[in-house]
Amino acid sequence: MTSVSNLFCEKKMLKQPILLESKFLIRNAVENDCDHIMRLINELAVFEKLPDQVRINSETLKQDGFGERPLYSCLVAEDLNDSSSRIVGMCLMFNVYSTWEGKCLHLEDLYIEEDYRKRGIGKAFFSATYQIAVDTNCARLNFNVLNWNTDAIEFYKTRGALDLTEKEGWHMLRVTRQNMELELNKSKND
Repeated sequence: MTSVSNLFCEKKMLKQPILLESKFLIRNAVENDCDHIMRLINELAVFEKLPDQVRINSETLKQDGFGERPLYSCLVAEDLNDSSSRIVGMCLMFNVYSTWEGKCLHLEDLYIEEDYRKRGIGKAFFSATYQIAVDTNCARLNFNVLNWNTDAIEFYKTRGALDLTEKEGWHMLRVTRQNMELELNKSKND
């Protein structure tokens, strides 16, 4: 039987921060970064034209990522040129499991503020994520991208990503909590 502790995310850690020549630091997020990460999540939702979909807050991020059993790990990009060392990007990930390949890593969100794009931060995030996946013996890295975000799709392909919708015809499906509850109620009445 699987113990409850095994159901939670193995803490993904960048072994050493990455300093980019352009004075950006890629490092592991800490609990005090959650307000900044939340700001970036909200900016990403606006960029993706889904601003009303964000249901969590920075307290949820703290509980879920920095408690006894973290559900995710996160890297942040810090602008060392800014007097307050502004957090300008984030890369949030967690474990998933493939019945065909075993342990995998899922990249939930990678976001960089618009003014900071094309400065090597995205490449550094991907390199760090690849290193974490390899160091923790993950078979693959999974992530999703909206079909209209062609710049991101091309960037990901240059980093070795395969478009499985194009290549293999896979579609990503989702069942919301509301729909799960509706289905559970239906099954109780059957």
